[in-house]
Amino acid sequence: MSINHIRPWRNIYRRTSRQIMVGSVPVGGDAPISVQTMTNTLTTDVAATIAQITAAAEAGADIVRVSVPDVESSAALKEIVRESPVPIVADIHFHYRRGIEAAEAGAACLRINPGNIGKPERVREVIQAARDNNCSIRIGVNAGSLEKHLLEKYGEPTPDAMVESGMDHIKILQDNDFHEFKISVKASDVFMAAAAYQSLAETTDAPIHLGITEAGGLTSGTIKSAIGLGNLLWMGIGDTIRVSLSADPVEEVKVGYEILKSLGLRHRGVNIISCPSCARQGFDVIKTVETLEERLAHIKTPMSLSIIGCVVNGPGEALMTDVGFTGGGAGSGMVYLAGAASHKMSNDQMVDHIVEEVEKKAAELDAAADKEAAVQAAE
Repeated sequence: MSINHIRPWRNIYRRTSRQIMVGSVPVGGDAPISVQTMTNTLTTDVAATIAQITAAAEAGADIVRVSVPDVESSAALKEIVRESPVPIVADIHFHYRRGIEAAEAGAACLRINPGNIGKPERVREVIQAARDNNCSIRIGVNAGSLEKHLLEKYGEPTPDAMVESGMDHIKILQDNDFHEFKISVKASDVFMAAAAYQSLAETTDAPIHLGITEAGGLTSGTIKSAIGLGNLLWMGIGDTIRVSLSADPVEEVKVGYEILKSLGLRHRGVNIISCPSCARQGFDVIKTVETLEERLAHIKTPMSLSIIGCVVNGPGEALMTDVGFTGGGAGSGMVYLAGAASHKMSNDQMVDHIVEEVEKKAAELDAAADKEAAVQAAE
């Protein structure tokens, strides 16, 4: 097994929630926290949209959302759903008929906003379409699009207004005997979103979709999302997440996984532990890490790799990783395997050698997992 195990003092106790299905992906209950993203192509450009969904899925996306703004997009959605390797959520705003069409086109889930989908009777028609087509629903509350009466009541978007909006919409679903739903209360303000989600978690047992909406570009949005989502996840709140970035959807997936990996909530791929480098470094740490991230992107097996420039912290970090390299002198460093010093390797051959060792370790871990699965299946 990998030595990158979870220690007792790292445990996060997740909020108890109901479980629903988004296509083949369970959300809530004891299911792993799923990672989502959203396409930014024109939905009517079927080839481009499918290509983006496929790239996101290869990066680890469990679910992908697609906007359905018009009749032409509804028509395209049917082919997109058929070709997609992961369940598709149809993003619906303003036009309730798009929700009906999306359910009929095979969407696994409908994302509707209670502030702009229309009158309760129209929502009921969407609910019936979802029920008829085995489609779940996400209630998507946004601070930027709250209902008029709530804005008048609270004076401005507030956490209480957002939760009230969500609970009002939950009541509509429950009054129609529909329970296959999850809910989000997103805001671009981290404090508002966090307060809303904490209140929501105490008010309903529905699965919660976490997100900081309109978080910003790759750097600023990653930081804002890591702070907002990270703290909520640490509190045990959240069953599925979407990191909203003005960037390639693949980057959203990567950031989502890194947030979950940092909290020990999800494990996928190589977790590289590296130093920021300094004058003591025995090799170019920054360039090496950049190269290794690219060359090890295909590894899906959870494992850890330490790349440390010198012996100050290198040996200690290597004790806790599956594979490690610590810079030394005279153009070479020490390779560590399973936490123990193994052999020296020259800096100019180090990258190729580390990739080889990581791939070998991944194969070993995969074989052990397959064997364990076979034993469990036989019992």
